[in-house]
Parts: sequence; C-alpha cells; structure tokens
Amino acid sequence: MAGASSTSAKEEFTIERVFDAPRELLWKAYTEEERLAQWWGPKGFDMVHCKLDLRPGGLFHYGMRSPEYGDMWGKFVFRDIVPPEKLTFVVSFSDENAGVTRHPMSATWPLEVLNTAIFEDLGGKTKITLRGIPINATDEERRTFVEGFASMQQGFTGTLDQLEVYLAGAKQ
Repeated sequence: MAGASSTSAKEEFTIERVFDAPRELLWKAYTEEERLAQWWGPKGFDMVHCKLDLRPGGLFHYGMRSPEYGDMWGKFVFRDIVPPEKLTFVVSFSDENAGVTRHPMSATWPLEVLNTAIFEDLGGKTKITLRGIPINATDEERRTFVEGFASMQQGFTGTLDQLEVYLAGAKQ
C-alpha cells in the first residue's frame, strides 16, 4: 500500500480485565456464536446479526444497532486459534455482506487492525489481555488509531462490562 510503513509498540492499544469466572467459560463466551451474541459490542448497541465460523480464515460477522448511530457492521477474520489460551484475528468495519468498509465516522481509521486476545487462568478467575495494532496502514491511519485510544478504552470498557454481566448469569 502506498504510504504504508511498519508499526511500533507505541501504536499498540492494550486493555486488560480480570473476570471472576473460569477460563473455559470466558473462552466459550468468545468462541460460541450464541454466547457472543449476548454480550458483544459497546453499551447501547443491540446485536442484529451474529455469524461465527471459528477456524483460521473463518469470520465473526456482526451487525449492531444503536438509536444514536444506527446500524454498524464489523468482522473478524481469524488467523490463530489456541483453545483456551489465545485468539488472533484481523478486525475491520464491514457491510452487511462482510465486505471491508471504512469506519462510519472516520475516513482515516485503519481498514485492518490485528488483534490478539490472551486468556490467562488465575485459578478460578481469568485475565483477558486484548491488544490491537493497525496493519497495512498509512502513516495517517496509524496516527488516527493512536489518537483513538481514549475512545477505544471507553468502547472496550463498555463491552467488557457487558461480558461481566453475561458471565454472572452464564452456565458452563
């Protein structure tokens, strides 16, 4: 890609959370379609479409609706799956046909963000570490990503809050 260059550690977004739930349950919440549909997405959004094909090259394709922002679509393309320890996937905004699209509110957001989710067993509790870094991005896209850290922190905090509520009522 013209203008694209390598990324650095300072361009990596990281968020961690410890959940009072066993790692196997957290893994299921992330890797089973019917569970994922119950909690994924920022607060205030309702899931309107959820399709999961958990395999390298497979997709998690989802649609969400909010009264404020309308419909938003996204997808993960899985790269590496190590049950119940790690998921690696490329995240993109999407359309309803799973095509890659620009962020609906940012023309300079990276088209692809490489994410890693690490599930660490803490003896009945589980620490999740999420890391994301733009790939195949221009300098401007990488700057936009870094400038978006506060917004991502807020969005992921809301999503992980929803996961916590889901886990409180979930059964293995």
